[in-house]
Amino acid sequence: MTAMSSELTARFHGLRRLIGNTPLLAVDYTFRGKKRRIFAKSENLNMTGSVKDRMALHLLRCAYERGTIQPGALIIEATSGNTGISFAAVGRALGHPVAIFMPDWMSAERVNLIRSFGASIHPVTREEGGFLGSIEKAEELANQTPGAFLPRQFANEDNCEAHESMTGPEIHYQLDSHGLRPDAFVAGVGTGGTVMGVGRYLRVHFPDVAIHPLEPSNSPTLRMGCRTGHHRIQGVSDEFIPSIVDLSELHEIVDVDDGDAILMAQKLAIEVGLGVGISSGANFVGAVMLQDRLGEDATVVTLFPDSNKKYLSTDLMHDEPPKPDNLSPHIALHGFTAFNRVCTVCDQSEEWLRTMRIPGGTGTPLPQA
Repeated sequence: MTAMSSELTARFHGLRRLIGNTPLLAVDYTFRGKKRRIFAKSENLNMTGSVKDRMALHLLRCAYERGTIQPGALIIEATSGNTGISFAAVGRALGHPVAIFMPDWMSAERVNLIRSFGASIHPVTREEGGFLGSIEKAEELANQTPGAFLPRQFANEDNCEAHESMTGPEIHYQLDSHGLRPDAFVAGVGTGGTVMGVGRYLRVHFPDVAIHPLEPSNSPTLRMGCRTGHHRIQGVSDEFIPSIVDLSELHEIVDVDDGDAILMAQKLAIEVGLGVGISSGANFVGAVMLQDRLGEDATVVTLFPDSNKKYLSTDLMHDEPPKPDNLSPHIALHGFTAFNRVCTVCDQSEEWLRTMRIPGGTGTPLPQA
């Protein structure tokens, strides 16, 4: 373990106040005439507006503690967008230059946001290998740059640990404070860190909980083992199965049509004022699918990974024709309740983890839909 300077420690502490510990939303809706409720972590409220802030901060802190990164070192990463934004912002806040390799078909908003934090962007064409080419080029630059730090988000177990140590405990506490326990958790797979990490935490405390990965039905990478088809849900199904994803630890894969995801994200903004991205729409539809199987009273949890601001130049802003098997046309949203943030978790309190009462006890009554 390498000791950090007081200045660096203060910077990490300040960033920790801006990242994680997000509200849990109880979203009320009707599906084919029946009243229901889905729970979603509002990850769009993180520092740069996405769940990837959690991973970027945790990976860099672990790297400093292990001595695998030095102050001022170049951070190099391959990303489909949100991770690049997170490393660009968090890296600069810690005093690092950042270089990002990404496929050249990502949204203009993602590219401009990365550039706005001072990071250099290296677009990679399909002919150059697309996403896999981005990873290869990032590795090449790291090999040519003495002292460079390569987070390797798709292969780094610290990615999973970020969610096992923060996101999972937050969900546990926020549900428990209202006398609830999770029956299922579902999340789209980009790197897989969220679904693996949250799943590992929740299974320790709720052995019967079902943990489901989600991917676009238009491009079932997890099912096929490699890229197939085309989809419009940026940030998931990135051409291959990341090495940190262990499907044997997970339950059935949930498939969501990208058009259904777009329609649902549009509904969340128009009907209840939640400005979230396309993957958030996919996660909500996936959660509705699971709740329909488990029963209308099942406590199904997901997350809204990012905001709609990164998709203003995409199909999210266009009319999307519904398909006959889409679920979103049958969903009507009525509003949401925001559960309080967890003060003790933002301090990584071991005392809270030791003393939190057993779920299922008498919690704060949850407002009825």
